[in-house]
Amino acid sequence: MTDLDLKPLLAAAIEAALEAAREILDVYAGEITVDQKRDLSPVTIADGRAEKVILRHLLAAAPDIPIISEEQAEADGLPAAAAARYWLVDPLDGTKEFIKRNGEFTVNIALVEGGRPILGVVGIPVQGLIYAAAGPGTALRRAADGTCTPIETRPCPPEGAVVMSSRSHSSCGELDRLLETRKVADRRIAGSALKFCSVAEGVADLYPRIGPTMEWDTAAGHALLEAAGGRMSNLDGTPFRYGKPGFRNPGFIAEGR
Repeated sequence: MTDLDLKPLLAAAIEAALEAAREILDVYAGEITVDQKRDLSPVTIADGRAEKVILRHLLAAAPDIPIISEEQAEADGLPAAAAARYWLVDPLDGTKEFIKRNGEFTVNIALVEGGRPILGVVGIPVQGLIYAAAGPGTALRRAADGTCTPIETRPCPPEGAVVMSSRSHSSCGELDRLLETRKVADRRIAGSALKFCSVAEGVADLYPRIGPTMEWDTAAGHALLEAAGGRMSNLDGTPFRYGKPGFRNPGFIAEGR
């Protein structure tokens, strides 16, 4: 059990996500210049601007908790091992979707302790939405006007699961084979951590991922999902943990009740 007071940390993470969204939308409204990282993935000035404000908020709230953030890791490298407690930040999850201007990108902020995400915030800039949680039963959706609504996962409907998948993995043969063991009513495509939000608020039931991701891609959505009554596991059913070598994830299944 954590000895932290998570309430002020959650408030700081929400404010960070809101300010990061403003930075992102400012860039989104104009011409988007695209650069490449070492791994050839795209990056824009919005990634850096969002990260800067998030780091400022988190360091002010908890100066002793280390932060692993995607763009900072690109510049400075990753730590050799995970701390017992650390922040994971993806300041702009879904940069490809941002460049395409389809709105399917998020701001992801999570706090990990003992290999588990104990706090998560997912912001959806174009909708002005914030999804946030810090423990069982705390998952909520904050609307653009500040109204907060509790959310929870749903039991899988008798007619079958609504399955979320990434645009780049929607026709993966391995994914198709995995879903052969499930009763599927519908398959929907979405970018970034939006898939976790859909399962957490009970409009979808399953988000399987075959290919690798980084821990900052999943930790915030994972925290939200668990707080809403769902779960996330490795493809073999074992618990999904954080602080792995290189902070790289294997495939996983995220699901509701």
